[in-house]
Amino acid sequence: MRLVFMGTPQFAVPTLERIVAAGHEVIAVYTQPDRPKGRGQQLSLSPVKEAALRLGLDVQQPQRVRRPEVVEQLAAAQARCMVVVGYGQIIPQSIIDLPPLGIVNVHASLLPKYRGAAPIQWAIARGETSTGVTTMRIDAGLDTGDMLLKRETGIGADETAIDVAARLSVAGADLLIETLKGLEAGTIPPIPQNHAEATLAPIIKKEDGQIDWNWPARAIVNRSRGLVPWPGVYTRYRGQQFNIWRARVAGDSVEPGMLVNFGRRLLAGAGDGSVELLEVQMEGRKRVDAAAFLNGYQVKAGERLG
Repeated sequence: MRLVFMGTPQFAVPTLERIVAAGHEVIAVYTQPDRPKGRGQQLSLSPVKEAALRLGLDVQQPQRVRRPEVVEQLAAAQARCMVVVGYGQIIPQSIIDLPPLGIVNVHASLLPKYRGAAPIQWAIARGETSTGVTTMRIDAGLDTGDMLLKRETGIGADETAIDVAARLSVAGADLLIETLKGLEAGTIPPIPQNHAEATLAPIIKKEDGQIDWNWPARAIVNRSRGLVPWPGVYTRYRGQQFNIWRARVAGDSVEPGMLVNFGRRLLAGAGDGSVELLEVQMEGRKRVDAAAFLNGYQVKAGERLG
């Protein structure tokens, strides 16, 4: 099938690779412009651009995909279908109307739950025990289009957003290939979403990582698993930012916000018990496990977080 692919993050790379491996004709790959990154602010290529160049594909990086010249370019490509995976720009109706088989999106949730930019992160942060991928036809709304195929998977009790994203990126690639076959054969009936069941997964903001120690212990741990690699969850300790990268629910009763060295275990009090901090990071320092932290910092009686 003659296709245009639009994507930017690492999550989209397996889908692009599978499309090429399946023998589809990828006319062009659209991805976000190169961005400055790191201390040196050198221009960085998106993971999709790196993959596209490795695969010998034409790469386009318009600042705004809705500009008339870009729409004309896409119309001239005469793609039978377009595939979008985490592109990072809103697709206008003028482009949605172009391909005969529509624009297919690989979305990392079981729609209509977790519509939006960060479905994996919020599913974990909110304590879901299962998630999945959905292929859908893009319309003018925010992940509101008709669903095509779904694939469900469990979320392990200790899995992070990084772990789940790696699995879903592969599952999404497989599901997209299955979807393209079905669309070509006319065997996939589009299913409208039940908008009454929709939940949102908005863009993650730094402040989403700030811990309220009155939350239940499980809620704190879930958020620490969900909001990685950025911003992580954090609090204040001795006047500095204190990041918590790994944690688990502990059964010990500790006053909310209290930090305790309990038999060489680093415990923080929560609203219904405590959280054991396994890997932490003081502002300006490296990430360390709890034992290394306790070797460097003598936790004093009555010290609090927040």
